[in-house]
Amino acid sequence: MARKIVLTSGKGGVGKTTVCANLGINLAKLGFRVVIIDVDIGLNNLDVVMGIEDRVVFDITDVVMGKCRAKQALVQDKKVSSLYIMPSAHAYNKVNILGEHIKNVLSMLDASFDYILIDCPAGVEAGFHRAVFPANEALIVVTPHISSIRDANKVVNLLDEYNIESKGLIINRMRGDLLLDGQLLNIENIVKALNLPLLGVIPEDDEIGSSCSVGGRMQSGESARAFTLLSENIHNGSKKIFDCTYKYRGLMGYLRRNIKKRV
Repeated sequence: MARKIVLTSGKGGVGKTTVCANLGINLAKLGFRVVIIDVDIGLNNLDVVMGIEDRVVFDITDVVMGKCRAKQALVQDKKVSSLYIMPSAHAYNKVNILGEHIKNVLSMLDASFDYILIDCPAGVEAGFHRAVFPANEALIVVTPHISSIRDANKVVNLLDEYNIESKGLIINRMRGDLLLDGQLLNIENIVKALNLPLLGVIPEDDEIGSSCSVGGRMQSGESARAFTLLSENIHNGSKKIFDCTYKYRGLMGYLRRNIKKRV
């Protein structure tokens, strides 16, 4: 039976889809069978992030409407053979897709995968319900900003109404230089505000934006290491958190911080 994990945030623009994609890639690299499902109908971009948009034949709405089987709508990743993506529809065709429908789709895939990651749309409306309803676990993605924390807190409270067995926190786009200078909410205060176990901290990284803009994924560098630790924490229950501040400490770190301010 697969672990069914929804990645949600409440607020849009926190990098949730990018986190979902790279988490799936890293879990697959660890040897697990992984499928990432996009349920953001009409506003989807997981296929672009994963670089499969030109290979999509069927999508999740086709499965729900009985036009194809669930496995026919899966697109295998070109680089990691145990990773699959089920894309969402590019246009909302006014079909009333409910959480029960998504749960039925997941049940068709349950025996074939170790992890099913659900990319939840922003907001807390019908799309949120569709994505959360079939999940057993939830990962809340936030950035170190008050607006993101406030929206995430609403999501955490809403998750109590669902059959969610465990919840975890991922802090995305953390800048170590600003954190040390006291210009960002610190990690301890974010964890305390949301009262969730911290599973990962992903640094702000230009490579993420450039790779995802051309349909790529993290290959190396700080963010790649942070995603590796995150995937290991999720599977093993370990608590290894990437330190975003390490290169900004000491004399050389002080110089880096000041140079970055001027750039």
